[in-house]
Amino acid sequence: MPSKQPFARRIVIAFTLMTLIVSGLFSLGIVGIVHSIEEHLVSEELDRELNTILQDIGQGLRPRLDSSTQFFATTAPEFAIPLQFSKTQPGFTEVVNGDEAFYVYTRNVGNERYLLVQEQHEFEAREQALFNVVLAGFLLTIAGAWLLGRMMAQKVMAPVSRLAQQVQHRDQLHSSAPALAPEYADDEIGHLASAFDSTLGQLRRSLEREQLFTSDVSHELRTPLMIIGTSCELLDAAPLGAREKEQVARIACAAAEMRDLVQTFLTLARSQPEEASLAGATTLASVAAEQYRRWGPAMAEKGLGFELLEEGTDAQRYNHTLLSTVMSNLLRNALHYTDAGWVHLTLEPDGFRVEDSGMGIPSGQQERIFEPFVRGERARGEGLGLGLSLVKRICTHQGWSIGVSDLAPGGSCFRVVLGQSPNQQL
Repeated sequence: MPSKQPFARRIVIAFTLMTLIVSGLFSLGIVGIVHSIEEHLVSEELDRELNTILQDIGQGLRPRLDSSTQFFATTAPEFAIPLQFSKTQPGFTEVVNGDEAFYVYTRNVGNERYLLVQEQHEFEAREQALFNVVLAGFLLTIAGAWLLGRMMAQKVMAPVSRLAQQVQHRDQLHSSAPALAPEYADDEIGHLASAFDSTLGQLRRSLEREQLFTSDVSHELRTPLMIIGTSCELLDAAPLGAREKEQVARIACAAAEMRDLVQTFLTLARSQPEEASLAGATTLASVAAEQYRRWGPAMAEKGLGFELLEEGTDAQRYNHTLLSTVMSNLLRNALHYTDAGWVHLTLEPDGFRVEDSGMGIPSGQQERIFEPFVRGERARGEGLGLGLSLVKRICTHQGWSIGVSDLAPGGSCFRVVLGQSPNQQL
């Protein structure tokens, strides 16, 4: 499983672990070599001393010993071998008895046994001092490796962090944004910057094509829609029958919806969220009243109870076109999927809800219902499943959030929170 640690921290950890292993092996090697050399030197020294002592005994002299060395042998009662040294093997041996430690050198000559025993407090003190120095060097090496690793990680990660900040900046999507690669050396970071330049270039061209297409289509649709609207006004003033007037009214309503959609697409294509919020600003209550008047006749024609409720006031101002499109699509969706009962448009202090007593949305479809061309298992009519995806796109563009939940015993509730993060939990 890939590590989720930050890259800089992984550099420090790798640097420190490498030093830990190398310095640890080096320290253990020093300790082992010192111990081996100590054993060899002490063994040679004790062997020479024992030879001298045996020569003295052979000449009838008493053994010449220093204060830290003792001589034992089986040849004389005065040099009787103590019990703790009676089982040592020939050659050099270390014997530890509680807090006492001794070097013991044993030699068998025929049936006789000779021992030299030397207290090793002095050797132990020197050895312990050496071990302390090695341990201190080991710890200082680890600390130095950690500090050096941090410095190296900062130096290595500096161009990566800089590149990440540049890529994240929204100005990189502008067509006039400078290339990133020339600012970096011809190394892995430079190659990464070149890859970002290539990808960002493709993204810019794609966005430009989308904006041009949306702008061109929207612009070209305005003229025929204006003609349709004008023709409907003329027909409405003419002496027509009730049925003909109803058909003209439906055409005029459809043309008005198309004009709103054209304006919505233009706003999304040309404006940044801040600019869109300032364009044609209006209040939530004003848009709700307008949509209530617009959808009231259609709800009544289908026999649905349609109410505009208010649970709080929102004095903020929002883009009229985008907010109207969101609310209109949600009300159309409620009308389309509710055969009997009611539809409520409820205003809240930070947004609004559209609730209905319709067939509801299965829990497995609630996450996907905002995706393009997804209509759910109970789809009706000939729609393409783009209404809710447009709502989601507008909410994301404006920093609003939208969610859907079930109502008991049946129905759906779409809640839009205005001015909040799109990731806010509903």
